[in-house]
Order: sequence, then C-alpha cells, then structure tokens
Amino acid sequence: MGDRTLPFALPDLGEAEIRAVNEAIRSGWVSSGPLVREFEQRFAERCGPGVTAVALNSATAGLHLALEALSLPRGAEVLVPTWTFTATAEVVVHVGAIPVFVDVDPVTLNIDLADVTRKVTARTAAVMPVHFAGQPVAAEALRTFARDHGLAVVEDAAHAFPAASAGVPVGGGDSAATVFSFYATKTITTGEGGMLVTRDPALAQRVRTMRLHGFDRDGFDRYRSTLPAWQYNVVEAGFKYNLTDPAAAMGLVQLDRAEAMRLRRAEIAARYRQAFTGLPIDLPQPAPETDLHSWHLFVVRLRPEAPVGRDGFIAELARLGVGCGVHFIPLHRHTYWQQRYALTDEMFPVASAEFPRVVSLPIFSAMDDAQVELVIRTVSKVLQ
Repeated sequence: MGDRTLPFALPDLGEAEIRAVNEAIRSGWVSSGPLVREFEQRFAERCGPGVTAVALNSATAGLHLALEALSLPRGAEVLVPTWTFTATAEVVVHVGAIPVFVDVDPVTLNIDLADVTRKVTARTAAVMPVHFAGQPVAAEALRTFARDHGLAVVEDAAHAFPAASAGVPVGGGDSAATVFSFYATKTITTGEGGMLVTRDPALAQRVRTMRLHGFDRDGFDRYRSTLPAWQYNVVEAGFKYNLTDPAAAMGLVQLDRAEAMRLRRAEIAARYRQAFTGLPIDLPQPAPETDLHSWHLFVVRLRPEAPVGRDGFIAELARLGVGCGVHFIPLHRHTYWQQRYALTDEMFPVASAEFPRVVSLPIFSAMDDAQVELVIRTVSKVLQ
C-alpha cells in the first residue's frame, strides 16, 4: 500500500491562529480568561439577538451540561437518533435518563420525526436532534413536534456551524440549548472545545456554574475581582469543563474565517456533485434555498451496481492516496448500546440499510484544487 497523500480531514490553520495563540500564552491567561469571554460574546452574536453562549472544553461537555440543567427526572426518556456519534447518547446515561433510539430520514440521514412520534411515551422528556453532516434538521417541524409533545430540545450541532434552517441560524432558535463542536476536524476548531448556546438565562447560568466545579464565581471573575481569589463558594457538585484562553484565541480567528471556509467547502461539494454525476453512487443533496448547509461532511452512498463494496472502496482509495471516513456506525450496532437496550437492525430499517454503503470523502477548507482533483480522479477510477 502506498503512503496516504491526502488525509480525510485536516484543520485549516494559518499564521493568524499561531500568532493569536502565542499572544494568549504571553498574556499569562492560559486558563479561562478574557478571550473566553470575548469568544462567547462574538459567537452568540453570530447565532442571533438574545442568545447567550457558554464556552466549554468539548461538545460532549455541552450536551451533558444542557441535560443536567434541564433537571430531568431519573428514568426519563430522551429521544436520540441511532445515526450519531456515541457522545449524543452517552450524556443521556450520565444524567440518569434513558436514551430511546430512533431511525433517520433516508435522504438527509437526520432524525426521522415520524419515527420519533411513534416512540414518544409518557416518560419522554426531551429530544436530541443531530444536524448530520451540516444539513440542518427542519426547524419548524422540530419545533412543532416538541411543542405538541411538551418536550425540551437539545440540538447536537457538532457539524452545523455555520448553518441555518429557514433563514434562522442553527443556534438562533428557541430550543433549550444548541451545542457546537470545535474538535480538530470540525468546521472551525480550537483543537478541543465546544460551545453551548441558549436563550434561557437560567440555563446559561447553571451551565456556567457546573462547568467549573460548581463555583459561584468562574476563574476569570475570581482573578479580576477586588475580592480575594480564594473567596468563592461551592454551590453544586460540578465538573471541570472550561475552555482555555489559548483555545479561545484560536477560535476567535477561526470565527472570523468561518464563512470563507464554509464557502470553500460548498465550492468543493459543488465540484464533487458535478464530477460524480453518472457514477454508481448516490450523492448528498444540497440544502433547500431557505437553508444553509455547512458541508462539514460529503457523504456518498455506493449503489448495488458499483464494481466494489464500501469497505473495498475505502481500501482502494487509501491505496491510491485518498483517505476516507464512515459517518457513522449506527449506535445500535455498537456492543454497549446494542446489549444494554436490546437493539436490532430490524428496529432501524433506514440506518441499517444505509450504513453498509456510506463513505465520507475529504471536504475540508484547506484542500487546494489539486487535492480536490485527486479525489475526483481517484473516485472515478475506482468506480468506472
């Protein structure tokens, strides 16, 4: 096998990010400080008026604290799509609730609201939609469903910045909370990190308290206040989920570049869609005109008539120098979730049928035209 020349994903970082991180380190604020506050404020502005943002060390932390802040009764049910990363479901377990897994839409692979409706019970307290690949879940349909059933909504928007549904930015709606990821491969990155946004001041305050050991004052307030830093009070048994200033410094630069990077990914997606027409694969659909797709992922699906199966396709692309991914192995196929909740393929007909044929191709904003052409040429060679 030859050396892989093009990885599946790379962060789009340059000298501006390096300078910002260096300046943050030189400032002496290497934990949570003024840059975290600035990052929160500017991110909230991107989501819309009336939004509060709380920076965290991961999206997983944000999902956890969002559910914790809702004070769900022990044993409450939370609806979660099987087509997601395990973090979406694991945080439900961490707050003593029960994840109820649902199938996905065959076109978008987003949560199937028809299946969700079938699985609502008197114990259902919340729903956690995932904006898969950066294509937002239909906001109005989700809002209507949640209102009709009296459910809280916590959006997993790890793939969805910047994105919008019906002209409203993801994060700018009226869900209890929306959580974004800034992991290394995401649309903007802080290395590790995440952001929770909400329109509920009480929920935001609870998350701020719980992200740092349950203190009544966060680290920045403690060290800039006229009160001694040691004078704080623990009001809850909290967690250690805060973001650092060097990470926020990187995030601020990335935030300024977010739309330009999205446009580059959209350009790559359009090039792929044009080049792959006629190949034995199903292509991801562009967003409706009223929506904005972040194009975090470009997921193709091999048809039965393709000359090679999914696993063979990935192996052959790797041999020819192109890295790929699979998003996702449905949760009902993982040992823990399968055994704990007695899940079977038959319970999720769409996810079970689509999983064996999905492949995520490289689509990161740092790709140059030659790399895009390498992917096109290699995919075409393997499938023709």
